[in-house]
Amino acid sequence: MSGLLEGRRGLIMGLANERSLAWAIARAAHREGAELAFSYGLPALEKRVQPLADQVDAAIVRLCDVQSDEDIERLFAEVEGAWGTLDFVVHAIAFANRDELKGPYLDTSREGFRLALDISAYSLVAVVRAAAPLMTGGGSILTLSYLGAERTLPHYNVMGVAKAALEASVRYLAADLGPQGIRVNGISAGPVRTLASAGIGGFRTVLDWYAENAPLRRATTQGEVGDAALLFLSDWGRGITGEVLYVDGGYHIVGVPPTVRED
Repeated sequence: MSGLLEGRRGLIMGLANERSLAWAIARAAHREGAELAFSYGLPALEKRVQPLADQVDAAIVRLCDVQSDEDIERLFAEVEGAWGTLDFVVHAIAFANRDELKGPYLDTSREGFRLALDISAYSLVAVVRAAAPLMTGGGSILTLSYLGAERTLPHYNVMGVAKAALEASVRYLAADLGPQGIRVNGISAGPVRTLASAGIGGFRTVLDWYAENAPLRRATTQGEVGDAALLFLSDWGRGITGEVLYVDGGYHIVGVPPTVRED
């Protein structure tokens, strides 16, 4: 592959550190010629994000609280000021309070539910609404899901419900934006060691089981997710919208371990 995204400009939202799937996608896009901008969700992440952004000569690196419509509007106004138009957005944003991932889903609090759904699912709607006017020649929106959207997973709880809402939003947004030539898709990666996965109880057990039982008999790597994203961000995927692609070595076929230990 060479120059697959040459001349394209994309915003990658939710970068946290060098182990982020967002970073894997950024590296793949940069390798293929894309010009990039980044947003991150917490002030404390700036010291991790800025050195990564410098490696790919990012045009914009900005804090963005996706719970704030005003913050999202400011981010996209900055993108418009720098570039005028936009070719793709990667939405790599999810959050739930760690306490909501312990015990039974039945005990999910009203506020915990609201927070998880707002940040992990509604933010995609808000981001796409701001991005679409800049995609004057069509474009691609890509988000990240997980198997917990379809199956109950140990210690995933309200995040699974949020990911289910995210995947439904992919389909509805794809239907809304198809006439404008804007495609909306998702990737559902297998268990990967990231900052987000560190907050899931029993994750190491799931990861070990996955590597032993997935059809490919190994864990998915960040790089594989990054390369798969190129399908959706480039013209290779120009006929695909409203889909969620599993990049998990077949993990979704065999399911999850029946029990896990608490980490």
